[in-house]
Amino acid sequence: MAKQSTIGYREILSELQAKTYKPVYFLSGEEPYFIDLIADYILNNVLAESEREFNQYVYYGKDVQLKTVLENARRFPMMAQYQVIVVKEAQNIASFDDLANYMQHPQPSTILVFCYKKKADARKKFVTEVAKNGVFFNSDKLYDSQIPSFIQNYMRGKAVQIDEKSTQLLADYIGADLHRLVNELDKLIMTKPATVKMITTDLVEKNVGISKEFNDFELKSALIQKDVYKSNMIAFHLSQSKTFALNVTISVLYAYFSNLMVYYYIQDRSKMNVAKELGVNPFFVDEYALGARNYNAWKTMSIISLLREYDAKSKGVGNNTTSNSGAELLKELVFKILH
Repeated sequence: MAKQSTIGYREILSELQAKTYKPVYFLSGEEPYFIDLIADYILNNVLAESEREFNQYVYYGKDVQLKTVLENARRFPMMAQYQVIVVKEAQNIASFDDLANYMQHPQPSTILVFCYKKKADARKKFVTEVAKNGVFFNSDKLYDSQIPSFIQNYMRGKAVQIDEKSTQLLADYIGADLHRLVNELDKLIMTKPATVKMITTDLVEKNVGISKEFNDFELKSALIQKDVYKSNMIAFHLSQSKTFALNVTISVLYAYFSNLMVYYYIQDRSKMNVAKELGVNPFFVDEYALGARNYNAWKTMSIISLLREYDAKSKGVGNNTTSNSGAELLKELVFKILH
């Protein structure tokens, strides 16, 4: 079986930047962002612009057969060291059995890239052969808990600082849609005044359109504090927003209260250990200490059940009152959490 986890996207990009190329890159998985990131780097950087007309080809899986791709891959480049062939939407190709044979003697002057946007069957022979002589990369979707770290790492790579609150705000608002998230981060970088050293919630509100006062992050904070007035005010304004989605709000609250349930069982409650156990930034550990003071374990379990119930209601399950809008459901939910 191929060793799918031996190389990550950062390692692949590092090798490409060092001009260390492999004959075949099979980029598979359910997270398209990392697949596109690697493929785009190869398309934009391996060949000089003057070499691309005769040596760079992009095919689409629904329009091409693997036999045609491999026949072209065996050709030599014209007046260049390499030719680049990228097959997008490669999951639409019926069979990759012939790729295993090609991998026995791949053309060293061809860089062949498959963008296979679903999980590949690791038992297939072609996967094993690609992993031996090329690059087999599995692009997994990030968990919600990994999004803040992704944001911080991305901004660090761009030599831009972003504060913890803005990071969490973006993570809660945009979630794991990495293409959209990166677009918003790039927008923040481009619009940041040169004199400003750090991205703050003010810049996020201005350039991304997230209200720094009425959002899921602030609602969660108000509920943790058991601030009845503030919780209801934020819930009302949040529900009036054009971008309001009750399922997203519930997801943010569910992540917090699920972690709070885990918090009760942590023996070592030092900040770094709690952060490690919960998979959160140490900046947010105090939220769990406060939540544990305001909600006991039984109430926390009850809240988790409520969140599941209202998630189902938001999808029309067990909701017999057809007039219940998302705003009304949120109002009910907030009341039941607080009381």
